[in-house]
Amino acid sequence: MVTIIAATNRPNSNTLKVAKYYQQQLKLKGVEAGLFSLEHLPIDVLNTDMYGKRSVEFQRIQDLINETTKFLFVMPEYNGSYPGVLKVLIDACNFPDSFYDKKAALVGVSSGKYGNIRGVDHFTGVCHYVHLNVLPLRLHIPNIKSELDANGNLIQPDTIKFTNEQIEKFIKF
Repeated sequence: MVTIIAATNRPNSNTLKVAKYYQQQLKLKGVEAGLFSLEHLPIDVLNTDMYGKRSVEFQRIQDLINETTKFLFVMPEYNGSYPGVLKVLIDACNFPDSFYDKKAALVGVSSGKYGNIRGVDHFTGVCHYVHLNVLPLRLHIPNIKSELDANGNLIQPDTIKFTNEQIEKFIKF
């Protein structure tokens, strides 16, 4: 099972638009992928689901993580890295079995000119620690506001080319 994680809890984010774009493109290539936006994490996850505790709300998320064999993380740049809410997700999940020996593709987005290069690198280190195998082709989409049309589709030819390449490699990964 493939799950796309929109790695921010910001409502109506460009991250979510990019995640939906990837979901649509995967479907066009015959791959059904679920989509989970971190805006749907339980609001009190830090108090209810850390350190061995488990709420009913988070158990549904944990079940989704357990059933997933391939993840595609789309993460915005927050203060030169990835959002803390993504780290909360990883920390709240059962260790080590939630991500162990599974696969992931990483996509960074930013409103600036570097496409969350540092955040993707930082998160790659976390992936390695939890034994989540990362697809070598990691994408960085800068100036995200100029990359999307009103319907949330990527419109820049180079970006479309590289996302298609990453999707093809992800399917074979």
